[in-house]
Amino acid sequence: MVFNLSNQKQLLSKIATNNGHGEDSPYFDGWKAYDSDPYHPTHNPRGVIQMGLAENELCFDLIQDWIVNNPKASVCTAEGANEFKDIAIYQDYHGLPEFRNAIAKFMGKVRGDRVTFNADRIVMSGGATGAHEMMVFCLADRGDAFLVPTPYYPGFDRDLRWRTGVQLLPVGCESSNNFKLTKEALEMAYGKALEANIRVKGLLITNPSNPLGTLLDTETLKDLVSFINEKKIHLVCDEIYAATVFSQPGFVSIAEIIQEEGVECNRDLIHIVYSLSKDMGFPGFRVGIVYSYNDGVVNCARKMSSFGLVSTQTQYLIASMLSDDIFVEKFIAKSAERLDKRHEAFTKGLAQVGIGSLKSNAGLFFWMDLRRLLEEPTVEAETALWRIIIKDVKLNVSPGSSFHCSEPGWFRVCFANMDDDTMKVALRRIRSFMLIQNKGMETAPAKRQCWRSKLQVSLSFRKLDDMMMTPHMMSPHSPISSPLVRARN
Repeated sequence: MVFNLSNQKQLLSKIATNNGHGEDSPYFDGWKAYDSDPYHPTHNPRGVIQMGLAENELCFDLIQDWIVNNPKASVCTAEGANEFKDIAIYQDYHGLPEFRNAIAKFMGKVRGDRVTFNADRIVMSGGATGAHEMMVFCLADRGDAFLVPTPYYPGFDRDLRWRTGVQLLPVGCESSNNFKLTKEALEMAYGKALEANIRVKGLLITNPSNPLGTLLDTETLKDLVSFINEKKIHLVCDEIYAATVFSQPGFVSIAEIIQEEGVECNRDLIHIVYSLSKDMGFPGFRVGIVYSYNDGVVNCARKMSSFGLVSTQTQYLIASMLSDDIFVEKFIAKSAERLDKRHEAFTKGLAQVGIGSLKSNAGLFFWMDLRRLLEEPTVEAETALWRIIIKDVKLNVSPGSSFHCSEPGWFRVCFANMDDDTMKVALRRIRSFMLIQNKGMETAPAKRQCWRSKLQVSLSFRKLDDMMMTPHMMSPHSPISSPLVRARN
């Protein structure tokens, strides 16, 4: 018997056969392009450079040094093996007490010790992905909705919608005010939901923002608290980039806002999602956290955490590391310093060839503006440009449409997941590409001042790239010799 698509749909569940995971997005297609042709400085120097993955690899040397100097922190070393049995057996799914205490302390530390967190409200989950889904299961029923300001992280469509059946309703934010979230936009989105007879159960925000790399200021946060209290809906604050802020203004947590005098707030409506994936660079450890001020949510989430616990071996190591105050202080400071330097090298290097970006001071990425390169202001034109960047320039940057951005031409560029040498190659490729674009725009008719056909761009870029990869042909004025391209060490 031959099993066709129709047979498969009969045999499998609706979840297994629908496209709710969202893998048909350019966001994930870029990852696939990288996986099929990954860049390597010697084995594959013309491969795709991964700039679509928000990983923080700039402080791995500090982590490795700590692990070498603290072998007892792992039960898989000779020095720590005596603890192996106690860690290997079943544990309370509330989590090791020392782990929850260390996480609560670290969450306060990255918020400048301006707020304290109760370890008894720490609930574990398998990364922020599991934490977000856990929150939705606790707060909403199938068919209910959450308001989400745009642009927003593409994974939310998977994390919040796929298995829960809830809806995500976009709250439009525009470049005219630097994508600032306004109460007017919230009211408009909420009103449209009521007109469509959709029950709104909450508002989800990311602070610092992914993909913008910007922060919500104190006044905006107070407006959000006022809004959700007035509507009697929940506020879920994704703060997983809290310790990636590398310049002023500093990060303000929702936890700080609700403890201020004069701020009226029903704390049962406030919830924080956190993880160590971005701030510490540990996405593979799958350490996700739900912190809720609602006792009912804490109790329910703790039961649900059985489906996505953090391994006790990981808890044991993390508890020891985050309890080392000297290490934590050094790590937070060094991480901010290195992120700042890398962000500056990238954005200034691109500015030299006419590429702008949204002003930002947090995150592992920036929001690149390529609107002037679009043939027309449409998603189709943005996608066409993105395909050239992937296939010919060999860079995986993520188009704004995959983040539900309403304005075509914006791209998220991740800058912390590579070493300095790879960053130089990426910058050189972008600059080479822009030299061709700028030349084409000078010679093209005024009504079509845009990039040329894909074939022309491809041939021109490869020819220039060949020239720039040949050391003896570089002039003192070549882009690769620029101090900004030779990134600071």
